[in-house]
Amino acid sequence: MATITAAAPRSGLPGFLRHPATGKLLLLAVAAAVLVPLADARWASGSWPNALTVDLSEPLGRASDWVIDNRDSHPLFLYFFGYVSNAVVLSVRAVYLVLLAAGWAGVTAAAALVAWRVAGVRLALGTGAAFLACGLLGMWIPTMQTLALMVVAVLASVVLGVFLGLAAGLSDRTYRALRPVLDTMQVFPAYAYLLPVVLVFGMGVPAAVLATVVYAAPPMARLTALGLRGADAGVMEAVESLGTTARQRLLTARIPLARKELLLGLNQTIMMALSMAVIASVIGAAGLGDRVYQALASVDVGAALAAGIPIVLLAVVLDRVTGAAGAVGTDGTGGEGLGRSSGSRWTRLTGWTGWTGWAYAAVVALAVAVAGRLTGRLDWPEAWLVNIAEPVNRAVDWMTDHLYSGVPYVGGTADWAGHFTTWVLDPMRDGLQWLPWWSVLLIVAALAWLIGTWRTALTAVLAMAAIGVLGVWGPSLDTLSQVLAAVAVTLVLGFATGIAAARSERCERVLRPFLDVFQTMPQFVYLIPVVALFGVGRAPAVAAAVVYALPAVVRITTQGLRQVDPAAMESSRSMGATGWQQLRQVQLPLARPALLLALNQGVVLVLAVVIIGGLVGGGALGYDVVFGLAQGDLATGLVAGAAIVCLGLMLDRVTQPTDRRTKKGA
Repeated sequence: MATITAAAPRSGLPGFLRHPATGKLLLLAVAAAVLVPLADARWASGSWPNALTVDLSEPLGRASDWVIDNRDSHPLFLYFFGYVSNAVVLSVRAVYLVLLAAGWAGVTAAAALVAWRVAGVRLALGTGAAFLACGLLGMWIPTMQTLALMVVAVLASVVLGVFLGLAAGLSDRTYRALRPVLDTMQVFPAYAYLLPVVLVFGMGVPAAVLATVVYAAPPMARLTALGLRGADAGVMEAVESLGTTARQRLLTARIPLARKELLLGLNQTIMMALSMAVIASVIGAAGLGDRVYQALASVDVGAALAAGIPIVLLAVVLDRVTGAAGAVGTDGTGGEGLGRSSGSRWTRLTGWTGWTGWAYAAVVALAVAVAGRLTGRLDWPEAWLVNIAEPVNRAVDWMTDHLYSGVPYVGGTADWAGHFTTWVLDPMRDGLQWLPWWSVLLIVAALAWLIGTWRTALTAVLAMAAIGVLGVWGPSLDTLSQVLAAVAVTLVLGFATGIAAARSERCERVLRPFLDVFQTMPQFVYLIPVVALFGVGRAPAVAAAVVYALPAVVRITTQGLRQVDPAAMESSRSMGATGWQQLRQVQLPLARPALLLALNQGVVLVLAVVIIGGLVGGGALGYDVVFGLAQGDLATGLVAGAAIVCLGLMLDRVTQPTDRRTKKGA
């Protein structure tokens, strides 16, 4: 009876007072009423106070000077970093020479045969066509340079990631220690990795490979640890009851059970390595990325597109092949995904199963390579080149003359970019910078606490406060304004497109190839079309970020809406609800976790490209990172990179659902 009596007053409250967030809002109102007058009396200015700023330029400058002065004489550089650099150079050169020795026919045949063995005939034909397209565009040598760097970087990333993943998967203490390190590495912008490695190794291939390894190893480590820690308890208990040792249990049970996660980690590592290998072109790594970077520097959109298309083709092929490898059956035939049925049928007809099929494929690839060498056709024939740079540049010139500005009634793309900057970006930046710094911290705390817990709010506030302590409060708010604007556009387009795809199978089928291509394109490539359409500035950086983040938001939204309980949908339909009422009152509320996840992923992806937008006039923290790299200014680059990490951590905590964070163990 006591329980019933206690519950009765609560049930009599109005609906909005019974909401769990109401108590938080009341506490926030009381806290604001007390803290705001005190903070306004003490710090009326909107800028971060100098007394709370720590100047890191002097110690970081001394560290940079010490590295430069001792790089050629200190034993640490001579006998450790020097050997690492030489090993990287020799490895990349060896792989590159092997690719050149195989010739264009041998490499194409080997890639197609690997795709055929993994995923079937259709993907094999697509892989062969992708490599041939790289040659037709005149990018065979740059493609081989990028591929050689990729092979070495991916192998090193997988070895490092598996080692860290094994340690984290088998030890709770190691897992707890590595988790914040991997979180930081995942949020740290790719561009900011380049500065410290350039300082230690100088410009060139070693710095590019090692920056790629540091950037691409975390997903392999995370997924390895996830697979090992998620091994079926019943299977592990049965194996242990047989008297096996810890090493035997690892090799015969844990690793086989984690096979799917390991192959997913390989897929993610390859994609991140390709993205980073392209970005690393700015520090002297030859290949496709260098061609894109040089073309962007001279605003040669045609040349940039000719180098960007092979990057996209490589990304799509590597994504498809490694993704199909994760679904391959135990018999070695095709798995799920593109071309499975045709591959399995062909395998049954020929009897090429297991290692025998791989041996035959290797013999065929070797025979093609030898035939090409004997006939003197190792290099791609000049007569087979297709020049797309000139027609693309003519098209860009036409767009500049007819679409860039002066279009009647609607204006041009440059006008749109200017209006977006004037009406959206400038007011958001000025508004954020006008707010007192303490009010920004209070807003961050309120948002993080409403969506999470007090620990979430504390983490978000400390991350935001660290930005002020680092002395980059103004540029960080500028970057934040670009991120918020890009996220708003991404969510409007992504939710609308995702809803349309969830309600129409035909719409999803039409969208799927576009989403696949956009999701696998490296970040660097997105700058090419936006520069052609919008010129340089903050608006193009936002446009590139929107296009990069849109596929993830669309996919997550579509999946979340389609996974709504069919019984709830049928119940609402039986009550006479219209399609719009079902969407608004049933699907969207039940898909809330997926929508919040889409918001979170959109924020993280937008931030990654807004920073790279510093290359095309995005300014703010992205410009500081680019400037620090170009001038060798360790303090400017690292401080901006640390501020980006703090900004990413704050945005992640503010937009990440509590239940998802609990499942992740954060």
